[in-house]
Amino acid sequence: MEKVSLKINNDKHLSKPIEINSRYDKKQKEKIADAAKQFESLLTSMMLKSMNKTTGGMFGEEGYGSDLYSTVFEQEIASYISETKSLGIADVLYKKITGEKLAPELRFRRSKQISQIEIKNESVQPDSTKVAPSSESLKRLQKYDDHINEAAQSFGIDKNIIKSIIMAESAANNKAVSSAKAKGLMQLIDSTATDMGVRNVFNPKENILGGAKYFAQMLRQYNGDIKLALAAYNAGPQNVQKYNGVPPFEETKNYINKVLNYLNHFNESEQ
Repeated sequence: MEKVSLKINNDKHLSKPIEINSRYDKKQKEKIADAAKQFESLLTSMMLKSMNKTTGGMFGEEGYGSDLYSTVFEQEIASYISETKSLGIADVLYKKITGEKLAPELRFRRSKQISQIEIKNESVQPDSTKVAPSSESLKRLQKYDDHINEAAQSFGIDKNIIKSIIMAESAANNKAVSSAKAKGLMQLIDSTATDMGVRNVFNPKENILGGAKYFAQMLRQYNGDIKLALAAYNAGPQNVQKYNGVPPFEETKNYINKVLNYLNHFNESEQ
């Protein structure tokens, strides 16, 4: 029996890669890649936190503010791993969704988790009369600029949002205590302070870092909708969920309006 030779033009069949007509455009792919990396970063952070429990945290159990700084440091390490070395989780998720390999330009692109959170433009306008901060409160606020800038960079939120929350919450009074026992510049209740790793709520740096961390979580939870994030900060995320939006509380509505007015004030003062 004669051997049958098959003539295959390798160049014809293999020179060009298979083309994938993706249903996602460039912008959508960037968002999917960011989300995949954020998920990988979150899992990495959880792993680091679990490992650090056996040693009392990265900075030990007795260090001043060690809980808060351990959390910040864990997040930064997790983000760095996700952005550089990678555990491969983001790659698997990206391919599962798009059917394509996660390209290097997307893998090493700085994601929203470690850059500034994107705010929805339609949610930043106040609903009623203008409110401006007093000159005395602005003078007090200036003392905390370094802590505010650090918090903004650590958690990816605009420094002016942090300033506006501080002004609405305490008028930059570090010793402020509300009737609900919320304390300090960003008026943290004890349970939230504990969750955010704050040991001394009256320490300006700890309070600002803890409050900014919590607000950043709310902002991400509500996809950059600042009104919903502020509503959750003021009335609790359970009430936002209950009413499927901003709760119908006058206090919460006035609070949101005040913060947004202050935000406009700080933004305009920079122009």
